[in-house]
Amino acid sequence: MKIACLDLEGVLVPEIWIAFAKASGIPELCRTTRDEPDYDKLMAWRLSVLKEHGLGLSQIQQTIAGIDPLPGAKEFLDELRSFTQVIIISDTFTEFASPLMRKLGWPTIFCNSLEVAPDGEITDYKMRIADSKLTTVRALQSAGFETVACGDSYNDLGMIQAGKKGFLFRTTEKIREEYPQIPAYETYGELMQAFREACG
Repeated sequence: MKIACLDLEGVLVPEIWIAFAKASGIPELCRTTRDEPDYDKLMAWRLSVLKEHGLGLSQIQQTIAGIDPLPGAKEFLDELRSFTQVIIISDTFTEFASPLMRKLGWPTIFCNSLEVAPDGEITDYKMRIADSKLTTVRALQSAGFETVACGDSYNDLGMIQAGKKGFLFRTTEKIREEYPQIPAYETYGELMQAFREACG
């Protein structure tokens, strides 16, 4: 039995931190896992920037409330779910993801959680499990699933390469050049065809 494992940001919805960088006027927060492979390093830096500017969870959630799925994303997800099981495996946080899951029709998502002080300051974050995307895919495989994964960033490469098939979607030129063996697509139509062939 096959199961599709999708990244969230950059694949189905816009990058939350980039949207917040624009909303808050702090351009350095545009840095994402497309730029920094070390997620812990990236998050520690993000939290330090938020603290420096006195920003907390409520301000980020206000930005998220205005984010819609990428054009065609919900239709893509609905069609994909019509012929295979789908799990979104993301390094985002429950506190960020819930409004976006509502707009996507409540798909299953595995993600992480934030530690938030009473005043709304994000003080830390808790990863669901170490190397969560690859570890989750390995667990699904041990349960008898063949995984077919898709993502756009460095932190997706483990789950993409570990599965029966894997794809990059709207990734950077740098990642394309570094991983030419991974098929890379730009449209949902192309990606759907790849999933149909892999899950057929």
